[in-house]
Amino acid sequence: MIEDLWYKNAIIYNLDIKTFMDVNGDGTGDFEGLARRLDYLDALGVDTIWLSPFQPTPNHDNGYDIKDYYGVDSRFGSSGDFVEFIHQAKKHGIKVLLDLVVNHTSRQHPWFQEARKGEDNRYRDWYVWSKKKPTNWNKGMVFPGVQHRTWTYDRNAKAYYFHRFYDFQPDLNMDNPEVRTEVSRIIGYWLELGVSGFRLDAVPFIIESPDPGLAEHEMKFEYLREMRRFLQWRKGDAILLGEANVLPEEAENYFGKEGDGIHLMFNFFVNQHLFYALATADTQPLADALEATRNVFPSCQWAHFLRNHDELDLGRLTKEQRQKVFDRFGPEDYMQLYKRGIRRRLSPMLGSRQQTELAYSLMFSLPGTPVLRYGDEIGMGDDLSLKERDAVRTPMQWSGDFPNAGFSQADKLVLPVIDEGPYAYKHINVEDQRRKPDSLLNWMTGMIRLRKECPEIGWGDWEILKTGMSQVLAMYYCWRGNSLVVLHNFDEKPHEITLSLKQKKEYKLIDLMVHEQSIAEANGYHKITLSAYGYRWFRTGDLSHLLNRKKNEGGVDEGKM
Repeated sequence: MIEDLWYKNAIIYNLDIKTFMDVNGDGTGDFEGLARRLDYLDALGVDTIWLSPFQPTPNHDNGYDIKDYYGVDSRFGSSGDFVEFIHQAKKHGIKVLLDLVVNHTSRQHPWFQEARKGEDNRYRDWYVWSKKKPTNWNKGMVFPGVQHRTWTYDRNAKAYYFHRFYDFQPDLNMDNPEVRTEVSRIIGYWLELGVSGFRLDAVPFIIESPDPGLAEHEMKFEYLREMRRFLQWRKGDAILLGEANVLPEEAENYFGKEGDGIHLMFNFFVNQHLFYALATADTQPLADALEATRNVFPSCQWAHFLRNHDELDLGRLTKEQRQKVFDRFGPEDYMQLYKRGIRRRLSPMLGSRQQTELAYSLMFSLPGTPVLRYGDEIGMGDDLSLKERDAVRTPMQWSGDFPNAGFSQADKLVLPVIDEGPYAYKHINVEDQRRKPDSLLNWMTGMIRLRKECPEIGWGDWEILKTGMSQVLAMYYCWRGNSLVVLHNFDEKPHEITLSLKQKKEYKLIDLMVHEQSIAEANGYHKITLSAYGYRWFRTGDLSHLLNRKKNEGGVDEGKM
């Protein structure tokens, strides 16, 4: 039944085990620490956790270089600790998604070590090889400026191997049926241990068929359908959340024309235009991006986010648009990364509580499933002295306790906590914000509760309403006789807008955040005031109920309504 699509109104919280909570005192977070913090996540309103990779790894790329898909890295505990965590999560009603990283393995993976031994080795065709140096050996890098090639020569194998990412991450050959069978085995293994689905890493690179010398690679979308079929044979309500930074017109190929591809996909296109709106107060490109990504199969959905564990990618914006976002949010070279993005956390990038609230109110109100990054609920900062993406991967700030913010008792941490400046753990931490009614944490908890009370956003039809001002975005939702109007002012100045809902016969607007309501004027228009960076959520009311109430109170002149 369509009501069983739990992900339509889920609240997804992304975290990295190694920087969340350390219990054994070795300076690295672990599963026992995460299990002890489930009460916090439950109270926040989170119902789905997405875990970054935790399998055994040489750890040259934040765990995305996996050398054993069927284990738990000893830094985080044992497989038994993982199962206990899953058990505790289920007791809290929290689902768990794992990162499924099958575009590539670590170079230290036994499969690759076997593949290097010779052309007759069973695992040779599990990777992509070329005897001659491909003409495109230095094309198509994911990390320009840091990564220097996509084909690397291996002396043992006497051939070049393909790696879309770093040279220590050789790509698996998904055209090999044996590899796809192994991927299904990996999926089945973790489903048996209780997970509810997977965040599928680097989806376009999983389904491409690399060919030495060719600039364009064939895309095998049937591999996604094959993966989806196996997933749901094993567990009917399990999902795939895809990372695919693609243009809107390409999205249908990933979701599937019949909704038989991935269930959820990150909406990078809207995300980038959202930050353009935050930088310029011009909402028209954002409205256009929302319209461009409107049409997806009913059982599929976009996932919306503000920041994640990578850089803020601006590659889909025009050069002029991108520069405006750089000027506003990442003006210095050290704040930027890969010539396309910004490596900052949300709160220091926006610079004000008002705009941070605006951004999150908007994200929760977009048509799709919201995804939060750990620490953003308290406004954590970044450490730009760390290399590349590590700037936004610092340990969670639980308290103001010296020396490690309640994260660990160790002398040396996996990454340093932020201990200087306005975003230092003494100023920004969970313990302190729990005690303050007006803290960002308590505001976020209330916003998550509000989002859950508005299923129209996950299920309903929507449209963008005319406001007469490019600085204000107005959205209207309708589902099962319930309607919702959400307004956001991107400008640093307050505005009064005139909103017409006459055609929809929505004459009464009830503010869901304060005890106020708006009654349409005689001409059917609502006049609504929005403060600087203001936002308002309204439930609509039928005029007939209002008329009946007024009559019971002593009469009403219906001609003036």
